Amino acid sequence: MITIRHLQKAYPNVTPLKDVNTEIHKGDVISIIGPSGTGKSTLIRCINLLETPTSGEIIVNGEVITDKKCDVSKVRRKMGMVFQSFNLFPHLTVIENIMKAPVDLLKKDKQTAYDEGMALLRTVGLSDKAFVYPGNLSGGQKQRVAIARTLAMNPEIILFDEPTSALDPTMVGEVQAVIKDLARKGLTMMIVTHEMNFAREIANRVFYMDEGGIYEEGTPEEIFDHPKREKTIRFIRQMKVHEINISSRDFDFHGMMSEIETFGRKQMISQKTIYRAQIVFEEMCLQILLKHLPDRFNLLVTASHSQKDDALSMRFLYTGPSFNPETSDNDLSLKLIKNAVREIKHSSINLDGFTNCVDCLIL
Repeated sequence: MITIRHLQKAYPNVTPLKDVNTEIHKGDVISIIGPSGTGKSTLIRCINLLETPTSGEIIVNGEVITDKKCDVSKVRRKMGMVFQSFNLFPHLTVIENIMKAPVDLLKKDKQTAYDEGMALLRTVGLSDKAFVYPGNLSGGQKQRVAIARTLAMNPEIILFDEPTSALDPTMVGEVQAVIKDLARKGLTMMIVTHEMNFAREIANRVFYMDEGGIYEEGTPEEIFDHPKREKTIRFIRQMKVHEINISSRDFDFHGMMSEIETFGRKQMISQKTIYRAQIVFEEMCLQILLKHLPDRFNLLVTASHSQKDDALSMRFLYTGPSFNPETSDNDLSLKLIKNAVREIKHSSINLDGFTNCVDCLIL
């Protein structure tokens, strides 16, 4: 379907794509992951010719679309693009947004475009919003409309550029559900995403991008469970683990509670489990440990998620004399913690300057 050969994209001060080579087959769902600045979005923008490659070839169904003689507008009609920022026309209703391209570009009559647009709105669960203006929609609803608008052009492939990154965390699930439904229907898709569980769940192939190209490619199981190359291994581990360092009693408590929330949502952990993790963090840190630690201390809190058994663990490493939180006289905090965990275990250690370790397995 699509062949990419020696693709390079260079800007005056940086070259995000140095040598990309791959093939995309009909029905592929490819998750594109990697650190910021490694060319993920640039790759799909080059495929859609929103960015002009510096060198190399992109061949779509036998046609070299990077050839200067290529009809770019014709190529783009075959490729749907869903952006972070929705890009809906604010002065048009939802159904008018969906009808516009089929009428203007495909020359469909308005009744046909309307009927097909309403069918697409039913597909994304928004037929009741057909005559509403975008300004009256939530972020998740706007993105679902943007997906419906893309589908209205009957694209051969849909390119998603971080479709959930601009959304409130509570709206991410509704957009992901629509994309999963499209995958089940066999649509060919490439999805740039930072949502690792979503990337794993939806794709049949995963590209990990680094060093100016596709650094490692494989099935979701190969990339997420058995990565082979050093940078992939490091990246996957970082995605599964979140660390919070505390060395002052005046730390940003609310900011760190938000970090736990964000980490949990990226791992697609249930809201109930996230809430329990926040309870454990608050009671263990604020109500127990910080009241027993010496004036000068280091406290490292690590949250880690195991995809294999969908378990969330929290580890508290801290300095100072041996102290088991379960011996605290704060009965209320201990009760709250024990109601939120399957198990809690303290041990004395000598690791990187830390002398105490508490492991909690969240319910």
